[in-house]
Amino acid sequence: MPHASRLLAGTLIGRLPTGMAPLAIVLISAPDSGYGLAGGLAALYLLANALGGPLLGRMVDRCGQTQVLAIGATVSSAAFFAMAAGHGRSWWMVAAVLGAGVAKPPLDAALRALWGSGSAMPTREHTRVALALDAASQELIYVAGPLLVAGIAATASASWALVTTAVLGIAGTAVVVTAPPSRSWRTARQASDWLGPLRTPRLCVLYLAMVCVGVPMGALTPLAVSAAERFGDAGLSGTLPAALSVGAFLGGLAYGARAWPGVTADQLLVLTGAFTLGWLPLTTVDGSTTALLACVVPGLFMAPLLSAAYAVTTALAPPGTVTEASALLVAALDIGCAVGSAVAGLKLTQALLPAGSAAAFLILLGARRLHRHPRGSLLSTPAGTAP
Repeated sequence: MPHASRLLAGTLIGRLPTGMAPLAIVLISAPDSGYGLAGGLAALYLLANALGGPLLGRMVDRCGQTQVLAIGATVSSAAFFAMAAGHGRSWWMVAAVLGAGVAKPPLDAALRALWGSGSAMPTREHTRVALALDAASQELIYVAGPLLVAGIAATASASWALVTTAVLGIAGTAVVVTAPPSRSWRTARQASDWLGPLRTPRLCVLYLAMVCVGVPMGALTPLAVSAAERFGDAGLSGTLPAALSVGAFLGGLAYGARAWPGVTADQLLVLTGAFTLGWLPLTTVDGSTTALLACVVPGLFMAPLLSAAYAVTTALAPPGTVTEASALLVAALDIGCAVGSAVAGLKLTQALLPAGSAAAFLILLGARRLHRHPRGSLLSTPAGTAP
């Protein structure tokens, strides 16, 4: 479709800071402040993004994509430049990290608004495939981002890694906001309501489930570090998350390649259950190779799960709130990841992997039983289509 490749490529480039910033912040902060504060700054960036994304999404719904995304990218990139210039001062870093996270433009939510509004995709089948491709390709961010930061830091410095993060963020945003579908996109007029998408009970249920889905994603990183120590393979701390992303990439492509039976919300329920079961092999591995293979399994269901969740969100979003609704979904996942990372240091990490997604499955199953019209689903999308 016209502009589809440009929009997807620009969004992926503009979202690379999501995969680059946490590691770059740790690398530049640790020599001055220690790894404790450096890790806290990285977590602060993710939490600031979870707060700022829905707020900017609401502004996009009200004012259009061009100005909001461009201003957000400019402010966020300026904050990364500030980190590179003044990383020796803790208060400066805290302020810059907050600015970079809060102002990071919600390119993912904006793209899904374009996919679902008819601005870039003419039919529901096109939208379904586009959402699956988006969910699959976004995994490349979490593979390429850390590798890019590590390479730049090794050959130049952590400061240059932050500078590159800033440049890529603003460059990718520029590619998106100058595309005709983004420039012309406008949402439906919305009523004045500060709750926005949160006034829809079914969306709140979905967000709660996605917080639980994010828990094993966040817990995987501490598990990878402990597995590297247990199996005597230092590289496992990076390759385990990468294996999950590779599985998600393949699963997302497979999900988008054909139409699947059932309505989208029922697919979401099945995929969440499969995602839960997919973590079980990883809890019983006894070596590096089996750990890597086991980590691919839940990844196969992760991108299809997220693709179905994006479609459900688009369908349930009140008129005029589609970008904010999608940004809230991303924020819910980020919060779940933060919870998983934090709790993993206090509890049995391996138990968090199936437990978090199992909680999401039970939440969605309960919602399905409570809402039996039509067909007991959160929405009534025909098989093989996207809302």
